[in-house]
Amino acid sequence: MKVAIVCDWLVTYAGAERVLEQLLQLFPEADLFSVVDFINIGEREFLLNKSTTTTFIQKLPKARKKYRQYLPLMPLAIEQLDVSGYDLVISSSHAVAKGILTGPDQIHISYVHSPIRYAWDLQHQYLREAGLTKGVKGWAAKAILHYMRMWDLRTANGVDHFIANSQFIARRIWKVYRREAKVIYPPVDIESFTLKEDKEDFYLTASRMVPYKRMDLIVEAFADMPDKRLIVIGDGPDFPKIKAKAGKNVQLLGYQSFGVLKDYMQRAKAFVFAAEEDFGITPVEAQACGTPVIAFGKGGALETVIGIDDNSNKATGIFFKEQVSGSLIKAVQEFEIYSISSECCRINAERFSISRFQKEFRECIELINLHKYTTANFRSNR
Repeated sequence: MKVAIVCDWLVTYAGAERVLEQLLQLFPEADLFSVVDFINIGEREFLLNKSTTTTFIQKLPKARKKYRQYLPLMPLAIEQLDVSGYDLVISSSHAVAKGILTGPDQIHISYVHSPIRYAWDLQHQYLREAGLTKGVKGWAAKAILHYMRMWDLRTANGVDHFIANSQFIARRIWKVYRREAKVIYPPVDIESFTLKEDKEDFYLTASRMVPYKRMDLIVEAFADMPDKRLIVIGDGPDFPKIKAKAGKNVQLLGYQSFGVLKDYMQRAKAFVFAAEEDFGITPVEAQACGTPVIAFGKGGALETVIGIDDNSNKATGIFFKEQVSGSLIKAVQEFEIYSISSECCRINAERFSISRFQKEFRECIELINLHKYTTANFRSNR
């Protein structure tokens, strides 16, 4: 088959790019398409150093840093990419990639990290955080998101098979598109992390400091627990606000290299995670180090962490029920009562390996091809 792989945008190496990396490993001859591509030449190894076919947004003013501001143009842009010469089109989508135009003789598989979060169920949260609940700009933003919802719903009809990155996202796909989705969890590089059973007396959190990650909540909670030490790794626009909430027991290290992050993950007594994520890679990486997780009990964390209440013998962490300081404090206090096995954490993390992702995705493609062949054969014999 001739294969095209389509993604939303290429500006960094994060969760969606890890999935893209493994798709390219499975289909090394595939051609790559994206709304924009600003990955530097020396950092393109995960793309197999491929060139990317991009859209007109690539050349618009200040697109490198402000590409998100061109969101209203992205539906038009993605529809201008010509993939008509390909047998199989795979979109890796959390925004507009799934809207790529395909024909009746092509198979379009969309691996969905999430339907456009800020256009659907998280719209009100997004508008509050962006200060767009009132005024002319607020009404303009709401009108744009309304348009995005209509376009997003329409383009779901162009997808032959949906794959979700978690059961949580499969439910969101059903809610928004009324389509079933097979779940294939994202690949986590488990082999880059090693089990360490001897833990030190500190907690760790690590994330980009943006509002929905709720790093402020974690720092605020530990400021109210001065006898417990917290290490914070990460940087972002919320850093000054979070730093202002930190007590003497909270140490903010800013951005750190992978080696430093891994070292702290291996030594921490627990990893704290307060976001409502679609999947959430860092809690899995922590468990790969044998480190338990204290997580907000919603979203993908419910699928990657085994809570004390679910199975005390195989537990890998504890959940807190509300995104408020008091709920997290209670969870930390509860965590210190229990003894969670580092080995159980590692075993659980291994469920999300790269080899498992490749195997499940390959099997999915084979089943889809078999179905296409048998359906075509049935029609030709009628």
